[in-house]
Amino acid sequence: MTLRLAILSRGPRLYSTRRLVEAAQRRGAAVEVLDPMKMSITVGTDIQRILNSGWEVDVDAVLPRIGYSITRHGVALVRQFERMGVYVGNSSQGILNSRDKLHATQLLTRNRVPVPTTAYVRNWKDVERAISQVGGIPVVIKVSEGTQGSGVFLARSLREARELTWELLDSGHNVLVQEYIAESHGKDVRVLVVGDQVVASMRRKAHGSEFRSNFHLNGSIEGVHLPKRYAKLARKAARLLGLEIAGVDLLESSRGPLLLEVNSSPGLEGIEAASGINVAGHIIDHVIESHAFSGVQLDTLLRSKPGHGVLSVAVRRHPELIGLKLSELFEGDPLQVIFAVARDGNHIWRPRASLRLQADDELICYGDLRSIRNLLRPAFHNSLHTSRRIELPAAFDEQLRDGQHS
Repeated sequence: MTLRLAILSRGPRLYSTRRLVEAAQRRGAAVEVLDPMKMSITVGTDIQRILNSGWEVDVDAVLPRIGYSITRHGVALVRQFERMGVYVGNSSQGILNSRDKLHATQLLTRNRVPVPTTAYVRNWKDVERAISQVGGIPVVIKVSEGTQGSGVFLARSLREARELTWELLDSGHNVLVQEYIAESHGKDVRVLVVGDQVVASMRRKAHGSEFRSNFHLNGSIEGVHLPKRYAKLARKAARLLGLEIAGVDLLESSRGPLLLEVNSSPGLEGIEAASGINVAGHIIDHVIESHAFSGVQLDTLLRSKPGHGVLSVAVRRHPELIGLKLSELFEGDPLQVIFAVARDGNHIWRPRASLRLQADDELICYGDLRSIRNLLRPAFHNSLHTSRRIELPAAFDEQLRDGQHS
């Protein structure tokens, strides 16, 4: 059966788009490049359609190459393909996660991914505080959305930082103040991840006084032997943001690799030239192998049944739980409730009942919400009568009482 593939791109003549088309055709796929801005969506109780210039789109797989300027419309299209059961190379949520640099940083740091310290600024008067938080001048000033180095500046003085922030805020941007990593000035490592595997990498270097290393800003490129911890970090970042195809940018710092940015529509020209690897072929091979399966948002799926969903409990907020076994939290089999325990940036799936909780653990529970709360309640209240005598916050009891009537 011939794979019917649609590449969503406004630039059919762009290098990356052409390479993907060539790779797909060589593998016998029927491929078409569709301009997202010529596509529309129709939804109803009994109708789900995507039209291209008035003609219904019927494909087996979609590769989104969505530019920043059309993110909202492009993501709506990808989301509709997902709802129709069509495989997409990168999910709508993954694209959104990567497009908002602050949101991406929040997701990554929660899972212990090392990043340059970053502060979110809403007022130019707050710049001095932000600079202090990230380690002092010089600092990187950037907008929360942007690509190929646009909206990224190096401020070498407080005055310059304030002026840049004022201009960006006045233009309607969300502004980030980020730690400057001196030892990586003008260079970074781009890693191409496809299907949770690193397929290629390169080092990018800026020319002259430019500190942004992007290939499209005339930076130079070279092949690089990627250390295992760099590859592991790149794979983890792509996975956490929900991307099957990602360009992951890493800084080489004195404290190890730091995650700088993740791109959901990475360019292929530079990395294919630097590495000598057919990256487009790897992407198409992954699509062919994966197109029979479509992703699903687990929390949405669980919420589809009345009263069901996912709850998390941060152990650090309830110190009376530290040291308890999972079996001491629940009456009966805790595996009926515990989906995973998040620990040290990783997850322990289907943990044993004998697992003891640590301060930084997070319990991820799923199922009937009222049952989960009822099962947890004895553990919280029993802990009040232990030798530690730690009182629960009133808000938690209120949350439990509210849950009985939800």
